[in-house]
Amino acid sequence: MVKAFLMKKPSVVILCPKEFKFTDHAASVERPFLADVADLNTVWLEYNAPFPDAVLDAHALILWHGPLITAEVVSRMKNCRAIIRNGVGFDSVDIAAAAKAGIPVCNVPDYGTEEVADHAIALILALYRQLFPLDVEAKQLGWKINVAAKMRRLRTQTLGIVGLGRIGTAAALRAKAFGLRVQFYDPYVPAGTHKAVGVERVTSLEELLRTSDTVSIHCPLSAETRGMIGAKEISLMKPGAFLVNTARGDIVQKAPVFAALHSGHLAGAGLDVVESEPLRTADEAATPNLIVTCHAAFCSPEGMVEMRSTSAKIARAAVTGQPVWNRVN
Repeated sequence: MVKAFLMKKPSVVILCPKEFKFTDHAASVERPFLADVADLNTVWLEYNAPFPDAVLDAHALILWHGPLITAEVVSRMKNCRAIIRNGVGFDSVDIAAAAKAGIPVCNVPDYGTEEVADHAIALILALYRQLFPLDVEAKQLGWKINVAAKMRRLRTQTLGIVGLGRIGTAAALRAKAFGLRVQFYDPYVPAGTHKAVGVERVTSLEELLRTSDTVSIHCPLSAETRGMIGAKEISLMKPGAFLVNTARGDIVQKAPVFAALHSGHLAGAGLDVVESEPLRTADEAATPNLIVTCHAAFCSPEGMVEMRSTSAKIARAAVTGQPVWNRVN
């Protein structure tokens, strides 16, 4: 009886950077999934601050945007049974070090599929229909439609998708509904995927860039894709093409994109994410024909509940000795 009384529940920690405005101190979404099997705590941490013992001793860690889980941090996490990244990207975790330590790293790859695909299509439509310049002109009491020459019929345009995963596929299906011809490049999807989705497949990134009127990025950030779209790649794109990125900012090098917008080689760009985000200078913000949103493509109350619930369920499985899922390492 005394021994049972003294047994402590395993610890689950939700780790947030202090600048991230996570205000649900009660962890009201996660708690119903974990309260009976674990002690649940939320820790707010400065980006480069040392990790407190509460984090290092946790049996499961639910990680919001940053701080970085480096190999050194992993080596000190002796109790950890899972690191769960609250979101799709997991580049803030050294997954190789975690694998070597026997710690599964999991993500939540599907919570924002609808939202991000919708956001990508919204940016594409805004570029093709020149919504923001028209809005400015109308509010200046003008009615000349100065951007008429940039507006296009969607059914004459080819959308090239880089990465046909969950979100890329969802975006492709939405684009087809608007009449766009859709093609994709993704060396990792199985043969025949294009037949199942009803889109065209190209065999190289170069071919996709040369033949698309709009290029939309939907691949994960990795060592392979970091900086993948740079000056050379942008030079291959059609004059007057559009570039859209709702994936990760560091996939696309921003300096050559901004230069191409200034020169007119690109007619426009829609970026929910930017390299070294957010924008750093007034000059960057003043780049012509640029739409920027605040890394917000994933946002919706429904998506947040789904994401947090999934993370909590994975943490519950980890601390109760059950198999985890969505493992990336």
